[in-house]
Order: sequence, then structure tokens, then C-alpha cells
Amino acid sequence: MLPRCAFSVCHVLVLVLCLSSAEDFDWTKNDHGSFYYGTFPAGFSWGAGSSAYQTEGAWDKDGKGLSIWDVFSHKKGKIQQNDTGDSSCEGYHKVKDDVSLMKELKLNHYRFSISWPRLIPTGIKSDHINERGIQYYDDLINHLLENKITPIVTLYHWDLPQVLQEKYGGWQNISMVNHFNEFANLCFERFGNRVKYWITFNNPWSVAVEGYETGEHAPGLRLRGTGAYRAAHHIIKAHAKVWHSYDTQWRAKQKGLVGISLSGDWGEPVDISNQKDIEAAERYVQFYLGWFATPIFHGDYPQVMKDFIGRKSVQQGLGTSRLPTFSPQEKSYIKGTCDFLGIGHFTTRYITQKNNPSARSSSNYFTDRDLAELVDPRWPDPGSEWLYSVPWGFRRLLNFVKIQYGNPMVYVTENGVSEKMLCTELCDEWRIQYFKDYINEMLKAIKDGVNVKGYTAWSLLDKFEWDEGYSERFGFYYVDFRNKNKPRYPKASVQFYKRIISSNGFPNQREVENWRRKAVETCSSSNQLLAAEEQRSTAANILRLIHDPLTSHMEMVTEIVVPTVCTLSILLSAIFLMFLLRRRN
Repeated sequence: MLPRCAFSVCHVLVLVLCLSSAEDFDWTKNDHGSFYYGTFPAGFSWGAGSSAYQTEGAWDKDGKGLSIWDVFSHKKGKIQQNDTGDSSCEGYHKVKDDVSLMKELKLNHYRFSISWPRLIPTGIKSDHINERGIQYYDDLINHLLENKITPIVTLYHWDLPQVLQEKYGGWQNISMVNHFNEFANLCFERFGNRVKYWITFNNPWSVAVEGYETGEHAPGLRLRGTGAYRAAHHIIKAHAKVWHSYDTQWRAKQKGLVGISLSGDWGEPVDISNQKDIEAAERYVQFYLGWFATPIFHGDYPQVMKDFIGRKSVQQGLGTSRLPTFSPQEKSYIKGTCDFLGIGHFTTRYITQKNNPSARSSSNYFTDRDLAELVDPRWPDPGSEWLYSVPWGFRRLLNFVKIQYGNPMVYVTENGVSEKMLCTELCDEWRIQYFKDYINEMLKAIKDGVNVKGYTAWSLLDKFEWDEGYSERFGFYYVDFRNKNKPRYPKASVQFYKRIISSNGFPNQREVENWRRKAVETCSSSNQLLAAEEQRSTAANILRLIHDPLTSHMEMVTEIVVPTVCTLSILLSAIFLMFLLRRRN
């Protein structure tokens, strides 16, 4: 149970100690429940996103090399139900189909990533360039542009070539900086005449912490207390080198922009009258977003990170801090290497001070922060166990970015919500509510003066969700992963987001409520289509199992009983919804 003050009427946030009296945003104002009707600035860009490993499939086709996620997901016990991204959404074979979905959504832009090992199978450019991989992305980019959809391209969304991990230790090794720069320059050379928005890294926090500290993600290393900091150090240097390469070699003729996509949850102090909680909340954001943003905008790590990790390192008897240092030359080289800042945001936490032991055996990124994370049990949490819907934190995070980093050009590069249920319901009203509330908080932030230029909903399709496999779904479109053709079905949120895009915001209360009603009406027919398809699929499975005497009882349950129950549930939901709508009319 959170202290009563955590739910007080006014969540005062004085957490940014360096705030000037001239700031526009009123941190003491409480309008968490208010909704603002209005529109976004002219030219605001609306999009949806994906990543290569999560959606492409074709993991070993057409000359693609192994990635660390290919290898990691094939190890038993690493992924929920031992799922892999081997086929995923089969996006590699469905370019035209998926672009048609984007066109139907009326997207202005589509964010996707390029698979490094699909272009350079070993990760080392001098070894081999895979022209069939080049052709795939050529086709995708061209098809997007033919449909007036702007490509926003991420160079690294976690799928490091496996050879680089085995040969050098991946992001633990400084040699990754040059290898990544060669890969980026290949992309600039081949695609830069058409791609004008480049993102170097997606959420490097996850790469560093979950890949090299906790081992939850590929490559699965547990280098406690050092691995995450070393990986992040090299990633920041790699980002800066790629930015400078573009700036000196390509910018004049291609006239594009290079940024980075950083993820950050918001941290709100539990006790607004407790200075230690206020400082802990700032520390939470600085250790998360500031870890990467502060070097890129100011040339060095946040002072609070240097102080806390340095002090704990001394207490552990180490001669130097576990947090690496930048030389004066590196600081000036890294500072300012961002044409725009991508922000990925999903949720918020309450933060309180907690003193963690400084013993070397227990040192890690999480204990270095000296804080505890809490949630309000009243926050909605329909899907991922970490993802609670707390819209007001989004506005605060965007204002934090404005104040801390000089109001840079911002593109929201990831924002969305999952569902985690055995039987998928296409009438995803909770997702409609999430997008409505979060997008509205972004609109308020723009009113505050935050320089947000575009928004990318996460995600276009249901897809492989890393260590969660296919157990969680973020997509506007439901993907039937049991069907080898991976058909897509629109959820209700498709119609709702489409209307936000068409209106460039929220015109008035009556119209927005009408959007929701129509979206739910249309999803009932989609539910019926999905139920019919699942009936056909279940019948096919029954025939297969009849002719397969070796099939286990558990497979019978998962292949027949569960889909049948799901089908009946979907049909009953559709009938009930139609009954309610008829009564209303």
C-alpha cells in the first residue's frame, strides 16, 4: 500500500533541481483527469512502428546471417513457451500487404529497423554484403514512398550479428563502434537518397541492462555492476561516430536528419514533502533517460550517476568508478550529436528513497540508484506486467526533456499498450482509452511549448515480444500466428487512431465519443471473421491430430480445446455486442 500522500490531490514535482523560474510548465498544477479538446500543429506527423526481428521472420533466408536474437531465442527456457522470431509476422514476404494496412490507417510515416545481419551477415562489411537484403529494404522503402508514407529508419533495434558477439564480445568491446559505423554508412549510401530520418539506436537502456546486466535479453550475459555501463559507453560512442559520419559525408547531398530513440518511464516522488523522495525521483529519470541523453546533449553522464556509482565503487574497494569516463576530447565529440530526439514512453512509477547495500557482491545498476519503484493499484494494467496506464506521466516526461535538454526537436518513437490474454478480443477498448489519454497528454505538452513534431504508435502489428514471445500483443492488427500465412485482422483501435489522424487531434467531445462507438461497432464484424477462421483452423488441426497417434494429450488441449473455447468466446462477444447496439438503437 502506498502512503496516503502518494495519492494526494496535487502531485507536486520539484524534482528537477536546476529548474529556472522562467519555465512554462507548472509542476504543481493538478489536471491529471482533465481532457483537452484541440488539434495538433499543421504538419504534425502520425505513424506506427515495428522492428526487424520482431516482424520480418525469414531468419535464415536469402543470405541473412545469424543475429544474437536468433541464437538466444533458440536456447530452451529463454523465451516464453520457447517461442522464436523465426517466422514471426512473415513481414519479409508481406511488404505490399502491410503497406496497404498503413495506407488504410492513413499513416504519414512508418518506423522500421534494418537488420544488420541481413545486410552484412557477419557484421563485418569487408567480409560480404548481401545484395538480396539490400533489395528487400529497397522494395520496402520504395513501396512506402509510392504510397506517400515517410520512412523513419532505425539502424539498430537489438539484432547484433552473432559473429560480432562471438568474436569480440558484442557491445562490451570498443571495436563495435567502427563496425557499426561501417554498417550505418552502407545504409546511408544505399538508402539515403530516399530516407531522410535516421535513428541510430532504439532504447539502448534495454540493450545495456537486459542484454549485459540481467541477461533477460540477448546475448543473455550477467555482468553485474559493470556490463551495462560498459555496453552503454560504447553505444554512446557509436552513436556519436555515426552522427559525425553523416554530418561530414552525407548531410550536404542527402539533407537528412540523424537522431536516437531513448526510452524513459516517468518517476514521481511518493512523498511530495520528503526531499529524499524528490531527489530519488529525479535520480530514477536520470539513470534511465539521462544516462544517454545527457552525454548526447551536454557531453557527459548525469552528475548524480557519477556521484552515486563513484561513491559505491570506492566503498567496494575499487580503484576507479564502475561507470566509465569520457576524455575531454570525447565529451566535445559526443555533445550535440542529435538532430532530433526520439522518445519511447509507456508508463510511470512512484519513486521513494531506499538505501541499498554497497557490497561488491550485490552491486548492479538497480542497487546503484538507491531507490524503490511503486505503483498505484488503481492504475489499469491490461497486458505487460510492467505497463500501467498513467497518462499524466507522459506530459511530465516531455516537459522534463524540454527543460533539461534545451527543448530539442522531439519525435515520439514508441507509445502503446499490450494485452495479455489467451483469447484475443478485437474490440480493444482499453487500447482506445490508452491512446486517447496518452495522445491528449502529448497535445497538452505541445501547448506547454514542448517541440514535438510527430508520434509513432507502438505497434502496427502484433509481433514477437522478446522474452515474452507471442504471449503479449501490442498491435493495431491482430496476427494469427498459428496460421502459416499469418493473416492480419483489424482491432477496434485501428478505426479510432485513424480518426485521430484524419482530424489531427480531438475536435470536440461529441465527435470523439462517436469515434469510440463506431470503432467498437466495426470490430464486431472483425471478431466474426476471426472466429470463422479459427473454426477452420481448429477443424484442420483435428484432422491432423486424428492421423497422428503420437500427439500428446497436452497438444490436444492447446491445439483444439483452447482455440475452440476462444472461438466460442469471440462469437458470444460479437452476438452480445450486436444485441446491445440494437437495444441502443
